[in-house]
Amino acid sequence: MAVVEQSELVDRITHLAERVVTRTPVEVVEVQLRGAGKARLLRVYIDKPGGVTHDDCEMLSEGLGKLLDEEDVIPGDSYTLEVSSPGVERKLSSARDFERVKGQKVKLALREPIEGQTRFEGRLKELAEGVLAIENADGTLRHIPLAQVQKANLKFEWK
Repeated sequence: MAVVEQSELVDRITHLAERVVTRTPVEVVEVQLRGAGKARLLRVYIDKPGGVTHDDCEMLSEGLGKLLDEEDVIPGDSYTLEVSSPGVERKLSSARDFERVKGQKVKLALREPIEGQTRFEGRLKELAEGVLAIENADGTLRHIPLAQVQKANLKFEWK
């Protein structure tokens, strides 16, 4: 399957998943479609304030599975649908991801060094006009352009 077709298919699946969760606090975070034929895997990551429950995953799995089958969205014979939380140290990639975790600790790897550093860890204070404000452990505030972030993850904190 061509990359454009794959991207369009993922967009269509994302739209269907968002329809299923419309009247709930659940948010579709990411949709991945991997493999081909009988080995095709559709993975949908969801989140909500307070965390995702088994019931949330089951609700989306049943609703999305029904829509996918009714509309015959995924070409081929079969696929495996997995619905889960993105995890405690989830990947952050979009501005929306960063907005969701404001006030929490994040870990960043940059494309190019800023002040000689390519790795930063600290509390995300804000995201404004494409720039992250990260507070280091010593209280120093660093401003990092979102476009410079190569990889980012939420950092788990023990309470």
